[in-house]
Amino acid sequence: MIIIVGSINLDLIANVDRLPEPGETVRGSGFVTAPGGKGANQALAAARAGAAVRMVGAVGKDSFAAEALALLKAGNVDLSGVGESFASTGTALILVGADGENVIAVVPGANDSVLPGDVAKAHLKKGDVVLLQHEIPLQTVDATLDAARAAGAVSVLNTAPFRAEAAGFLGKADFAVANETEFDLYGEAMALSGRDRQARMRDYARKTGRAIVVTLGGDGVLAATADHVLTVPALKITPVDTVGAGDTFCGYFGAGLSSGLPLEQALARAAAAGSLACLKPGAQPAIPLAKDVDAALAAAR
Repeated sequence: MIIIVGSINLDLIANVDRLPEPGETVRGSGFVTAPGGKGANQALAAARAGAAVRMVGAVGKDSFAAEALALLKAGNVDLSGVGESFASTGTALILVGADGENVIAVVPGANDSVLPGDVAKAHLKKGDVVLLQHEIPLQTVDATLDAARAAGAVSVLNTAPFRAEAAGFLGKADFAVANETEFDLYGEAMALSGRDRQARMRDYARKTGRAIVVTLGGDGVLAATADHVLTVPALKITPVDTVGAGDTFCGYFGAGLSSGLPLEQALARAAAAGSLACLKPGAQPAIPLAKDVDAALAAAR
């Protein structure tokens, strides 16, 4: 079982020819709403990868809640751990440029009501894989890492969005997953040593005894364990929208670990899934099915 303790949002997405400069107004060319939130995105990605998934989180008692949960319900994700809050359902305001790049503002809403006491809803047990992110209170993330360790579950912490105060507990996760900017910032916060990113990743692995995974967009993925460094390429694509690519990677990575794939294979499948997620607009609507990921990997060989 994969358990996600994390955020649930409704994404409000506007397409623009180019991203605006500060203080500038640009004309949009399209607008859609779509279920999102890093936790929910990762839950759906793990489900589409073929895993059994339970979600722990919260939504508001408002009109956004049903739409925010719609694709998780359709994907047979267990939502028994999702509570209702008097706060609004979490919302992400997203601008997507013609080149596929984006800027995002997140209003946490009900996600801030996911507290350490809610970890009990995860029903953690030995062999489970737990996925976490930084869009819920950090004390809840920390408590879940401790609970996972106590239960004998494997923990995967996606370190997004960057929050400096999280540096103190990143090393509790069996696998920390960061993009290159996040890792460089956490490297400073953790005083990691090394002349380049790979050296600092090795230092992280030595100091914590845990693995670090750094996603590099079109350049693929780097991973460092206490024993070695792995490099995994991304698929060659022309991105349409990069929103949700990192979450797709994390969900597929967790599913790969849960199914017993060796680390390098789990990373390769996750990287391919993350690449395919860039070919469609939106976060959850763009998450590929397992058969499409397998076909892309076969074609790339």
